[in-house]
Amino acid sequence: MRAVQASLPFAGPVGAVKAVNSSTVAAAGLSRWLRLGSLVEITSLRGPELGEVIRLEQDLIICKPYDARAAIGIGDPVYPRGELDCAPHDSWKGRIIDALARPVDGGEPLRSGMRTIRMAGEPPQAMSRQIVSCGIHTGVRVVDAFTPICFGQRMGIFAGSGVGKSTLLSMLARAPAFDSVIVSLVGERGREVREFVELTMGEAARSAITVVATGDESAMMRRLAPQFATALAEYFRDQGQNVLLIMDSVTRYAHACREVALSAGEPPVARGYPPSVFSHLPQLLERAGPGAEGSGTITGIYAVLVDGDDHNDPVADAVRGTLDGHIVLERSIAEQGRFPAINLLSSLSRLSHRVWTSDQVTAVAELKRLVARFEETRDLRAMGGYAAGADPELDRAVEIVPKLYRGLVQSSADRGSADPFRDIAASLSRENGGP
Repeated sequence: MRAVQASLPFAGPVGAVKAVNSSTVAAAGLSRWLRLGSLVEITSLRGPELGEVIRLEQDLIICKPYDARAAIGIGDPVYPRGELDCAPHDSWKGRIIDALARPVDGGEPLRSGMRTIRMAGEPPQAMSRQIVSCGIHTGVRVVDAFTPICFGQRMGIFAGSGVGKSTLLSMLARAPAFDSVIVSLVGERGREVREFVELTMGEAARSAITVVATGDESAMMRRLAPQFATALAEYFRDQGQNVLLIMDSVTRYAHACREVALSAGEPPVARGYPPSVFSHLPQLLERAGPGAEGSGTITGIYAVLVDGDDHNDPVADAVRGTLDGHIVLERSIAEQGRFPAINLLSSLSRLSHRVWTSDQVTAVAELKRLVARFEETRDLRAMGGYAAGADPELDRAVEIVPKLYRGLVQSSADRGSADPFRDIAASLSRENGGP
């Protein structure tokens, strides 16, 4: 039995391919028996090809194959195949698989578990979900101190390209608090997949399931990979586990949804994005979070690639409004050599009050106030308009903030911080002449 299979609910009629273009296939004879999202199997010259119905007409269905290189011709038979499901197994941990649960790491075939789950799962009912209350110690000083994360929280990492997003994701993946880790790499360059898994994630990859859909794969595979990864997270959550779900990136998932929607004939409404993209995003993101009472949690870390460093991009706006907090990585900070390149003023966690003590709330507020004062006077000080002693608060910001910045620098090779506030205080004390 395959790990992923197309269910066969009934022996339906057989359709036939009537038209083929570069992205879709039209078939006749099945409109009455199929719905949007139904799975079909097309028997081509190369063998069976799976596709999904993306549009229904009176006499035709429009479907999009999962394999962009499918050799489909006029007259090829088309069969209804229900919907995609899979049977996960604990032995999948440490494996790298594609969006159809086929191993791509050269290892042995995947074992199938006893329980079958749907790829397109649904979130728990709102009133049956647990209340998020327990904080997570990630070991990343700047995250634990300024944007703390809780079990079941959904956090976004908003960044342009080349500012340390993947490195920060790998550091968070090493947090020891989780029972299972699921990583979804969507639209990545082919050469970067092995580098991310073996070099960036390192030992953490041995206990993670990595679902990969590279940039050269079809939009259907790139759209399916995050859904499949979320289904795996739901499977382990329902076993009572605390699961970490890392997705890189939601933006490329939105690009795939856009390509599929345009192929189905939807009109673009916002910078080329059709309306359905903005309904698919919350449907996917809401599946993460705290489970129903008695089950585990899915803590979601979603990378959002902001095109051209534009943080007001429609996808970034939609995702930011859905998640429970956001970490903003700035290119200007990365260019100074400060990693993680997190903008302390733009980043926030909506559940930080569940983690911080009253003293920590006061300390963070004071530090952010000094950082804001330091940054808003940067140009003034660069032009020589600052004189020590004229503004006591600015004097304090000029003294403390650079030391704070240096104390927050942390690389993937550094040991995780056991107590971020103690480490920051010790760093400031040492630089002030303390022991």
